[in-house]
Amino acid sequence: MFCPQGFSVSMKLRILYHGNCFDGVSSAAIFTKFYQAKIAPGAEVAYTPTMHRAGNAFDRGQFDGDDNAIVDFKYCPDERLTWWFDHHQSAFLTPEDEAHFRADTSGKKFLDTKSASCAEFIARVAKDKFGFEDESLAELIHWAHIIDGAFYESPAQCVELRSPALKLMQVIEGEKDPEFVAEIIRMLTAKTLDAVVASDPIQTRLAPILEQHWKTAEIIKERARSERGVVSFDLVGTGIEGYNKFIPYYYHPEVTYVVSLSQSSYRTKISVGSNPWAPRPRTHNIAEICERYGGGGHAVVGAVSLAPDELDLGRKYTQEIIEELRFEE
Repeated sequence: MFCPQGFSVSMKLRILYHGNCFDGVSSAAIFTKFYQAKIAPGAEVAYTPTMHRAGNAFDRGQFDGDDNAIVDFKYCPDERLTWWFDHHQSAFLTPEDEAHFRADTSGKKFLDTKSASCAEFIARVAKDKFGFEDESLAELIHWAHIIDGAFYESPAQCVELRSPALKLMQVIEGEKDPEFVAEIIRMLTAKTLDAVVASDPIQTRLAPILEQHWKTAEIIKERARSERGVVSFDLVGTGIEGYNKFIPYYYHPEVTYVVSLSQSSYRTKISVGSNPWAPRPRTHNIAEICERYGGGGHAVVGAVSLAPDELDLGRKYTQEIIEELRFEE
């Protein structure tokens, strides 16, 4: 855009992305490259991680750009939201939010619940509708597909973290500084995955994160209880807010489902997942179960977020979900 004197003024794009999530970070990087190539070259881009929490996940002050985008996260009916991409079955907090999306005619808001990752969905829309394709993003899209779609060869592949992309996933999931994650997004727009992981900032963080990863794995191993196809554990009081979602199947390959409870400063969280290698196939839609408790997700994985002080309610819901998922003897 231009000021009255004719001097060029840079556009500001604000991207709200699914925080502490490889697909969310990848989606933000891919949308950044698309936007700067096709919509506003030279645009200033700022990033805000968005986390699931009880009720509305957005604050009005977050939409402070000339353009504002949400990627890999629920819809927001704010009039300042310009772009939206999501692939979750539970993409809308309310029926009114969904109606608002359906009535949109901007051609800049997209949903595909069949896409394994939001990153590949954005890349596909950018190519098909806007003529944008960048081969340098192919590896990032490939790994976002594997990681978010859980298309791993085995639990060992994603727990032992031998691939650079999986090491970066672990850094993203464990990093508490949003400014550093924003720097990762920027690096992914300019470097290969291998180069990003080999960089000094990532390597500095990686060693303690991997150490904590294995400590967390040991705690889960100690606390996990397997019964009738469901492994469950309670992480409240351990200081663990998140964990590699495939650790339970690493130690309990016999189960079909996992249900866990954790607590942080901003939520009590029930995590629900299904084992891609289960000897007995999944028979429940996890998103639908979580939606009944105010959460959501995908058919194969989901979560419920409650207020931080709703621990008793969280334990009640956790037990109800466990009982629903257990197989009959």
